[in-house]
This record gives sequence, structure tokens and C-alpha cells, in this order.
Amino acid sequence: MLEEEIGFKVLNFFRGIIESRNRGIPKGITSICSYNSFVIESVMELSKRSSCPLLIESTCNQVNQYGGYTGLTPHAFLNQIIEIASKVNFPKDRIIYGGDHLGPFPFREEPADVAMEKAEEMVRAYVTAGAKKLHLDTSMPLGEENIKNKLPIEIIAERCARLCQVAEKTFTKINQSRNPDLLYVIGTDVPPPGGSDEVEEGIKPTSIEDFKETVETTRYYFKRFGLEEAWERVIAVVIQPGVEYGDHTVIEYNRKNTEQLKKALNDYSDLIFEGHSTDYQTEKSLKEMVEDGIAILKVGPHLTFTLRETLFMLDLIETEIFRKMGCDEEATNLINIIETHMLSNPQHWKSQYDGTENEIRFKIKYSFFDRVRYYLTNQEIKDAINRLLENLERFTIPLSLYSQYLPIQYKKIREGTLKADPYEIIRDRIGDVLKTYFRATGYRIC
Repeated sequence: MLEEEIGFKVLNFFRGIIESRNRGIPKGITSICSYNSFVIESVMELSKRSSCPLLIESTCNQVNQYGGYTGLTPHAFLNQIIEIASKVNFPKDRIIYGGDHLGPFPFREEPADVAMEKAEEMVRAYVTAGAKKLHLDTSMPLGEENIKNKLPIEIIAERCARLCQVAEKTFTKINQSRNPDLLYVIGTDVPPPGGSDEVEEGIKPTSIEDFKETVETTRYYFKRFGLEEAWERVIAVVIQPGVEYGDHTVIEYNRKNTEQLKKALNDYSDLIFEGHSTDYQTEKSLKEMVEDGIAILKVGPHLTFTLRETLFMLDLIETEIFRKMGCDEEATNLINIIETHMLSNPQHWKSQYDGTENEIRFKIKYSFFDRVRYYLTNQEIKDAINRLLENLERFTIPLSLYSQYLPIQYKKIREGTLKADPYEIIRDRIGDVLKTYFRATGYRIC
């Protein structure tokens, strides 16, 4: 999917954000890090009521040249985004596609030369598909590199420049005489793709020294690789602003912890910060982050967590309706189907959850880490979700059940601002989360 089909000028947009910060006007953008079709559709429906472009990013382990855990290549994922856009009549030229943590992370157990070759091929696949915002992440030791602490910044920066060079050459090859419109994000002071349980041990914000060293060393290696012009399109540095979430806890943003980082950013008038793991933060915290230069806010698990919550509540509503009507057919029992499948197939949560059997059964359903999202593409679960929603569309759901299980949506239904429809309710609840991000980044919802 090339620029003829997605023509939004991302460079001008992000430079506008940077210029606004330099003038003391906080602006930002929300990065949607989810491949879930319910989430993407909900985002598009909401974005139609805003002037903000839609930034959708996939991580290296979600989507890559081998399919990732979603089974999608970058081209296939972008085609899926375009199909949803056509379905909901969302303008394609307002979509920005990005790649997150692009680098050797999925191949880190392999020898360094093999892992980097595969990382290069991943970058080619993303650029060829039409990705315009690339977060290059080469921070992890590879194969035989038995390094107890962090990988030396010189190695990280050199590998980062190597991937940038591949991206530039690929773009030039497929776009001939066009000027590159690729934007880059550097920096890696965040948990690995998929999340971390580090919240239990406490989170330290990025130090000024690490931030400046990242910028200066990476700039040096870009110059060594002849990438001076590409460096002008490095728009952001990923930092850890001191936010994170665990199974049942959230570390709120404390702007006092980033006061010095904010001052340090003033020395780099062409950069902004990118914040990962901003899920579950309050609107006040999100707004403060944008004010403090963290202008790109990534959100993903909070959106699918809300989807899971809504599906569970709709499942309970269906059970009550079937019980009331004395139906001969069985209710879907989606909650049990998901729990049973996850317990039988632990590959996506076993590294995250520990404890007794009962504690694990609780975590796989209700943890903020939201490992349920990895299972929503399973065909049995997809069929169960479709059956649940079709059943609920066949019956008139009593208002009292909306009040019991979905009180906020009940109020909207009573006020006539929301249709009493299960699909609309899913989109509305996800939309309520997204509105906090839109408002925090400076966009009104009409």
C-alpha cells in the first residue's frame, strides 16, 4: 500500500507538533497499537468526528515478514486496515501506518548476524507495505552476546543506523525520484514488546544522561552511515516517563519525576518524546505528559482490555436472558470458552503469570496485562463472539440488564445518544477510552 493510496504527509504533521511545542502550545497524537478489528473500527468511527489523523502501529512480534503471532505480514495488516476503513467510510488519506520496536527482538535467540539480517528484511517489508513511521529498536543482546546489563550504546546505535539505511534504500527503490517521507523514532528505555512485570519492582524514569547519550551516539552513527538527511527526519526519542501497569496496579504519571528531562528536551528543538505503556493512565496524567513533551502516546492493551470487559458483560447479559426465557438452546458462555482455551494453550501468558491455580485463572481473565488479546483471533473464540452478538441482536435486552452490567451505556441509551445494539455498545466503550487520549493530545470530538 503505497503513497498513491495513503497520501497523508506525515512529515509535515509531526513537524507541526514539534513546532507547536517550541511555541509553548502542547499538541500530540495517539498511537493505536492494536490489530483487533473491533478496536480499529471503533477508533475509525471516533476519528471521523475529529480532525486528527489516525496513527496505527504494529509491533515486530505482532506483525512481521513471517506473520508474527497474528499471522499477518505488514502488507496483509495494512490491507486489513484499509478494508475496515472502506467498511466504515473512513478517509484512507488520514491513516498513518507505523512499525513499533522494529529490529531483531523476535530473532534475539539466533546469532547476531542472522538476527540482524532478519531484522533488515522486516524493515524492508514494513517500508514496502507503506509504513511511514518507524521505531527502530536494536537494544537487545543477540544470540551469543551474553551481556548481563544493557547492550553498549555504540552497538545499539550502529545497528539502528544499519536498519535506517535499509529503510532509506528500500523507500528510494520503490518510489524512484520521490523525496523520502519516512520518519524515525529512536530510543529503547521501555519494556520489551508485549509488556513487562517490572511494575512490581518499581519504575525509574529515563535519566537525562541516557537520553542525551542516545541522541548523540545515534546521530554520530547516522552520520557514519551517510544518513545525515535521514537524521533530519528523526522526530522522537522513546523514554520511560515513569508509567507502567501490572496485573492489578497502575503507576500514575508524576511529572515531578520528569522535570529535568523536560528541560533537557529544550536543547533539542527538533525532537519530541514518545511514551509507551501509557495504558490505564488518567486523562489528567495523559494531558500532563503531552504538556511535558511526551507528544506521542501509545495505547493498546487498555483498548482490548475494555473490549474484553464489554464482551464479558454482554455474555452475562445473554445468560440472564436465556435463563429468563427458558431457552432450549444453550447460552454462548464466552467467558468459559476463553478461560478453557487459554488454560489449554498457555504460550501467550505463561511468561507473565505465576501463582496458584486459582490466582492464574483470575489473572488470565482480569489482569491489566490483558493476555486475552492474543487469543481473540482463535477461530473457536471468534465463532463464540459472533454467536454471542447474534444472539443478543435477536432479543430485546431489558433496560434493567443494561443498568446492571453497563450503567454508563444505559444512561446514554436512556438519553437517546446511543443505540441499544451490542456492536454499538462495544464501539462506545472503546471510544470512551480513546476520547481521553484525543482530548489529552489537543483534539476535540464533535
